[in-house]
Amino acid sequence: MTLVIVPLDERPCNYNFPYELTRGTSYQAVRPPQEWMGRKKIAADTERLWTWTQLECQSADGAVISLDTLLYGGIVPSRLHELDVTELTCRLDRLRILKEQNPALKLFAFQLIMRCPQYSSSDEEPDYYADWGREIFRKGYLEHYAEEHPLTTEEQQELDDINSRLPQEVLDDYLGRRAVNREINQLALDYVEQGVIDFLIFPQDDSAPYGYTARDQQEVRARIRALRLGLRVYMYPGADEVSCTLVARMINQLNHTIPRVYVRFSSVNGALIIPAYEDRRLYETLKYQIIAAGGMVASDEQSADILLLLNTAGEKMGEAVYQGSPSANYDTERTTVELVEYAGYILDRQPDAVVAIGDIAYANGGDLELLDLLRQRGILYQLAGYAGWNTSSNTLGTVIAQSMIYQQYGATPEHMNFLALRYVEDLGYDSVVRKYLSNGPIQELGLDKFQLDGERGYVAEMVRSHLEQFIEQHLQENGVQIDIQDCYMPWNRMFEVGLSIRAHLSLKDHKGEQQ
Repeated sequence: MTLVIVPLDERPCNYNFPYELTRGTSYQAVRPPQEWMGRKKIAADTERLWTWTQLECQSADGAVISLDTLLYGGIVPSRLHELDVTELTCRLDRLRILKEQNPALKLFAFQLIMRCPQYSSSDEEPDYYADWGREIFRKGYLEHYAEEHPLTTEEQQELDDINSRLPQEVLDDYLGRRAVNREINQLALDYVEQGVIDFLIFPQDDSAPYGYTARDQQEVRARIRALRLGLRVYMYPGADEVSCTLVARMINQLNHTIPRVYVRFSSVNGALIIPAYEDRRLYETLKYQIIAAGGMVASDEQSADILLLLNTAGEKMGEAVYQGSPSANYDTERTTVELVEYAGYILDRQPDAVVAIGDIAYANGGDLELLDLLRQRGILYQLAGYAGWNTSSNTLGTVIAQSMIYQQYGATPEHMNFLALRYVEDLGYDSVVRKYLSNGPIQELGLDKFQLDGERGYVAEMVRSHLEQFIEQHLQENGVQIDIQDCYMPWNRMFEVGLSIRAHLSLKDHKGEQQ
């Protein structure tokens, strides 16, 4: 069977992860050539991508499509474009062609609710966001919050100050684009109602309980309810993991299976924490992540197909970069040791059990103590899945998708490669190498963490060298050899890395010598 994937952009998390998850399954995935996908703020050639999508969908069984890519040219261009509703409506209407030429095509799509970052940076936003981003966010937040709660004197003074300084042309541009995107969000629902789109997700990237993104969410949710589409359209925090989620849902549906997932937390409070960059308690998002991938939440481990163990914070989620000096009760309010002992207990008794770990104790990187405990227990490469990158939702969507595919296809070489990739990237790069190189070595080269020396320059060589050291020191277990096949910096910055990883057994004789 053939699956068509139109990624959200060209970064590995969007372009590679969902594609790699299909390898080793009974499905053949196709995706556009990477050079067609644009580059960060440079939009992809949407006409070319539409033509490719129509051709590939003619004989495909399923398609997982980023509407932001086909409409705007990618995730960042969706925040920068000058397109009007008329042009975007014409582009969106081409979805009908996909179903007309192949009525049996199962079409899953996703479209972002435009984010509103809480900080001033133009790295992924319009240029003026470097000067006014924080003010734009706070204005939206305070005005929205004031509709439900009285502002304090300090909050009102802050809002008055922002209104006196924020240039009108900046606000008009920002709110005008939001209005266009919001209208297209709502228009997409018509295609679900008419059966053109079989299932749709509205992910919320870097969301907050109040503000412009929360307002847009309320309007779109109201229309979902009005059209009675609640079982066919989901909305929850996330973004870069959604293609993985929808690939898992596609495989589950085509294979006529509904995996049951039992969840166990490392902290009593873990399920109730509001993760960093998100707008609701963890457990509410978790339920969405499981059902969006085509599964169901199991009430006990005996009835479950998958055991999902979540390494959560004991209080407010911190950043992985600061995990060496957490707050006083960061560790006392969680018991990671019990989580690992439980995983080992299950795998000792049932070696074929499907046990996965979602590492969300920190944002933007994995928990190094968890890694050490998994190595001590000797189960690093027995897991059905692991992830610990970026936001809680990015991690959850990735590990849930991987474990569901593992549950059906087992420990294939492709599974081992992806599992090793997660260890190298989420723990080695995100939690160790990125921090080290960004705090000195990059500056010594006369560079900045937002502007390196190219995708495959000296920085990429430094990253590879340090990751190879990390592998040697932290990821050697049970004869598994991990080799870095490729290492590059996709957006010429330190935030993400592009890696190709191969994991394989290193055959040794009883003397420990290489055969």
